[in-house]
Amino acid sequence: MAFNIAAQQSAQYLQPATPPPTPPASGYALPFSAGAYEDRLDDIRRTEYPQLFDSSTLDSGVEPRLKTVFLDHAGSTISSASHIRAVASELLTQIPANPHSRHVESQWTQRRIDHARDRLLEFLGTTAEQYAVVFTANATAAIRLAAEITPLTSDGEFCYTRESHTSIVGVRNLVAERGVKPRPMEFDKIDAVVAPGCGRGTSLLAYTAQCNFSGQRFPLDVADRIAKLYKSDENAAVGHAPWWVLVDAAARAASSPLELNKYKAGPDFVALSMYKIFGAPTGLGALLIRRSSVPYLCPKGYFGGGTVAGLAFDRQWQVYRSDIESRLEDGTLNFQDILSLHHALDAHSRIYGSIHSVASHTQSIVRYALQAMRELRHRNGLPVCEIYGHRDNAQFGPTIAFNVKDQGARHIGYAEVDRLATMAGISLRSGRFCNPGAAQKWLQLSASELMQHSSLGFVCGDDHDLIDGKPVGALRVSFGAMSNEHDIDVLIAFLRQQFCDYSLAKDAVAELSKSPGHAAQSSSSDNSIQARVERVVIYPVKSCHGWTVPPNMSWRITRHGLRYDRSFVIMRENSTVPMQQKQYPKMALIRPRIDEQKSTLVLEAQGYSPLEISLRPEDLRLEATESQICGDRIQAVRVRSDHISSWLSSVLSVSCYLACEPRLLASDTAEPPDGFAGKSFANEAQILVVTHESARQVEKWVAEDSASSANTQMTRISPMQYRPNVIVRSQGVGLPAIKPFEELNWSSVSIGKSKFAVAGPCRRCQMISVDQDSAQKLKEPYATLARRMRVDGKVVFGIYLNLADKHHLTLHDIPGIRSGALIDISSG
Repeated sequence: MAFNIAAQQSAQYLQPATPPPTPPASGYALPFSAGAYEDRLDDIRRTEYPQLFDSSTLDSGVEPRLKTVFLDHAGSTISSASHIRAVASELLTQIPANPHSRHVESQWTQRRIDHARDRLLEFLGTTAEQYAVVFTANATAAIRLAAEITPLTSDGEFCYTRESHTSIVGVRNLVAERGVKPRPMEFDKIDAVVAPGCGRGTSLLAYTAQCNFSGQRFPLDVADRIAKLYKSDENAAVGHAPWWVLVDAAARAASSPLELNKYKAGPDFVALSMYKIFGAPTGLGALLIRRSSVPYLCPKGYFGGGTVAGLAFDRQWQVYRSDIESRLEDGTLNFQDILSLHHALDAHSRIYGSIHSVASHTQSIVRYALQAMRELRHRNGLPVCEIYGHRDNAQFGPTIAFNVKDQGARHIGYAEVDRLATMAGISLRSGRFCNPGAAQKWLQLSASELMQHSSLGFVCGDDHDLIDGKPVGALRVSFGAMSNEHDIDVLIAFLRQQFCDYSLAKDAVAELSKSPGHAAQSSSSDNSIQARVERVVIYPVKSCHGWTVPPNMSWRITRHGLRYDRSFVIMRENSTVPMQQKQYPKMALIRPRIDEQKSTLVLEAQGYSPLEISLRPEDLRLEATESQICGDRIQAVRVRSDHISSWLSSVLSVSCYLACEPRLLASDTAEPPDGFAGKSFANEAQILVVTHESARQVEKWVAEDSASSANTQMTRISPMQYRPNVIVRSQGVGLPAIKPFEELNWSSVSIGKSKFAVAGPCRRCQMISVDQDSAQKLKEPYATLARRMRVDGKVVFGIYLNLADKHHLTLHDIPGIRSGALIDISSG
């Protein structure tokens, strides 16, 4: 199969260390189903989804260059250009108005809303005779509303299936307030649970029609099965069956016709999100309520504007509107988004014909992807991808959850794979995908394990992807109406280049030492070597530029690291997580310096007057707040100063403020305060060391890869790019030289009279690819390190040091550190 332009582009900067195995012939290519729109798909992508491409190449007369390979359609699909243009045109030619008014524009808006309900029902394969459409903010709001109006009784149950989305699981807390017992269950146990005689009260059964984790689909006929059970029960009460059914169809509706009219009973409730289907509008969901169930709904509690036909201020009296839609839609509807829904339906119909065509296309795409991923193997025959689901003759949607394994069948951290995919221009998702039950099932995680992880500070969405070698989440690729084979080609090329024949067990240092021309290992019998300090750097404000300590100055070492290092952080308003260069690269442009004589921190940025901040806590107006560094809660104190906050906000173009840990500033204290953790706002340890030799080796690798791939990216990469506290280099000619990455084997380091224990390697992220002088986001050196220097599946560079025996020393016993100081190194 011919490679598309995106595959070529990703290969340019994701060139493997060794050529990948020859790609298999297109034996896994599967023909698309007849009657779909594949013959027009290239044109559809160019004209309707220009956001996928480099805009400068769209009208160039040549094949446009892909900017992004988007594989997260289960998260949200992409809006079409004709949809967005139609919305803009209507807003420029019409006046959408509050439908609660009575003027012409208001009445026009109300008619458009009513028509939107009918059109949505038609799209879902039903009619207003069968279902009412209640507009909500999203599917989650629809699920909550359904739970609130279900006439549950205290002797009833709330049952939810394993593959339920978090929003359904969350209902258990809501119904518990009404004395209803929650009951998690497997889908195949439904018939036994809902059978007559198995329960006494009125209960609610909720499930997700398409699993957000594995993509497994579940039938929509559950309500019909329940109705048949109770229709044949002579003792059943006349009216609604004791079991109500809520279906979360948000994920499924985007790629499968629901055809609700074919069910005689049908679910009582169906929850939807519009952006899952059309990409936009994002603030609009819907709850479909079966008309035959409306008379039995729980009486409404709270009421908002537009929901009542009569109301007294000074008496407990109100009359609700007669139609269920108006009765349940509190306040003014999101009428502009509802008008947008018209154009979404128009565009979808014009581009794809019908949801049936989309279903046919996406099923072909997922089959193509599955076969390609299953055939991706290491040279020893073991699979690269561990795929969850898509077996046992179950039905699955266009979603694949998987993890990557090395050639020894060991898992590679999904967070690392996600980062590398981002560098390759591939957008996928990682984590547990808001589906706790399916995640526990496929990843074999027990509730006790999850609780233990939480007690250790691990939270969903952080970088703790492997715990004791076991994945706590996965990767997910999902496909939409505009996905094509080329998207999958790029994914497979990426996985092949990065992970085929990779081994977590390989000793990167040992492998490097085998390379031709590598310096010989020191023959010293005590397994030690000498080097010197090339530079000492501190980062007074976390994630801002570093300040190099003058060569003639000895810098104090405290129990928490270098004095003033990462003593301050910049926080966004209403956030507990410090800002970082990964999200705000302009932080690199803030250059700090310490004025020891005045005891001040000076911040400088081009185009702004210098900002001077006292380093004496008593001079600062402080206010307690809280911060989180790598999941750890750290007590921080806000520096209350409009001048400081205004300066930072202006430089970074975001509302923010400065915070500090005042105990880090008062470092003349002989003993650390009670409860002091012993480190600054640094991520993991006190001092980060990199070697000049390792940095130079990476620079050579980048230059080699750039030459072989015609990559024009600058290949000069300073050791400062890795944001070290101490840069170390070999002592001189004629003495044993430090080998690249030899520091990973060091056990202890002595700088002058100070002894440090090596705490381990520093795990790296994309932040090291932010140019520290220009704040430009680059691909290097992270992309090269990811291919060449992974330890236990993690991208690493540099080592952390902690002061040895710090609790048995006074500050006067700890000498300073300066450039040129000799270093004694011991290897473990």
